[in-house]
Amino acid sequence: MLATTHAGPRSGLRQMLNKVPEVTAYFWVIKVLCTTVGETASDYLSDNVGLGLTNTTYITAALLVATLVFQFRARRYIAGVYWLGIVLISVVGTQITDNLHDNHGVRLTVTTSIFGGLLALAFLAWWLSERTLSIHTIYTTRREAFYWLVVLFTFALGTAGGDLIAERYSLGYTWALLLFAGAIALVAALHYGLKLNAVLSFWIAYILTRPLGASTGDLLASPRHDGGLGLGTTVTSFVFLGAILIVVTYLAITKRDVTLDHGIAPDAHAQVLVAVDRTAVTPELVDVLRERAERSPASFHVLVANPSAKAELTEHERERHHEEGERVLALTLPFVEQAVGSPVTGSVSIRHDPMDAIEEALHDGDFHEIVLSTLPHSVTRWLHIDLPHRVSHLGLPTRTVTATATDRSRQPARELETDAAR
Repeated sequence: MLATTHAGPRSGLRQMLNKVPEVTAYFWVIKVLCTTVGETASDYLSDNVGLGLTNTTYITAALLVATLVFQFRARRYIAGVYWLGIVLISVVGTQITDNLHDNHGVRLTVTTSIFGGLLALAFLAWWLSERTLSIHTIYTTRREAFYWLVVLFTFALGTAGGDLIAERYSLGYTWALLLFAGAIALVAALHYGLKLNAVLSFWIAYILTRPLGASTGDLLASPRHDGGLGLGTTVTSFVFLGAILIVVTYLAITKRDVTLDHGIAPDAHAQVLVAVDRTAVTPELVDVLRERAERSPASFHVLVANPSAKAELTEHERERHHEEGERVLALTLPFVEQAVGSPVTGSVSIRHDPMDAIEEALHDGDFHEIVLSTLPHSVTRWLHIDLPHRVSHLGLPTRTVTATATDRSRQPARELETDAAR
């Protein structure tokens, strides 16, 4: 089954390296630290320093705008600038909700509904514009703007929802902390155990870390007679800010959370990106590539997405799945070279999401066409996630090649060699 989509010209938006860090254990640790600081620093500035809630909001909002100016002007992810923005947006998100509730009397049920609706609208606009909500491909200014808008709403929603639950059910700081920690653990279990969509899992966990951090901050800073540990907002804020500084400094030095940028050398001929599914190669793909090579001069690059069905957090998992992808690539290249009659390059993406893998490849290399090779609908998840339609929005002529029979798409390499030689 073949499908060809011709899209308009590629967007002229400013291109850049991915502007957000890799989602690793470090990411979640700093995120929780930042959300805790967002709660305690807001109280410290407005109460201990005496600025008041309104003045604190104005000052931190101005600092946030200044930080985001540097963030948007940068062409790559800079740990210090990015995480300073997260700390400030955590404080501002908290203060927006607190201002509405404390100064204007807006009920928490209303603020929770408002920010939930605004977050949903922001996600919808992002999806309709970019056809992806992934943070792995923040390559343009527009995507970066959507990202920071969504992050702001997640902090405001997390604050409103967390306060609503704490006030309505009077759980206390310890039980509230355990509740949100358990909810995040449930999301992780659904993702790793039942293969809940990685992007959905990420954003649910991202929202839940806000009330988790707030509960942690309240538990540490509140007086003992209120159920806290009595450390105070000053001690808690500076301890957590110090912890953030240590971890961010470590990441800035080691680059452990930086997206690797593997460039693909451009070629004078048309560059064709061939993205293949778990199978090494199919007879249908061989026929299409042979026809494309005969039509006009072209160079081909085979891309294998990470074969994992979920996002990994450990280096061992990534290396193991990368080796699986390398085996698929090793089986694929000889048949593709035989079909096109010239040398073919190839790579294995660290991304398990095929859309992320394809977008990274397009960002790194100067490609002019895409060939998308998938297994039948009953076998692959690529068609279930509407990948061909999403890829067509990338602005390049795209051909989708779907194997017509499961048994043919899984036949051994020696049988495929016979098909390829026909």
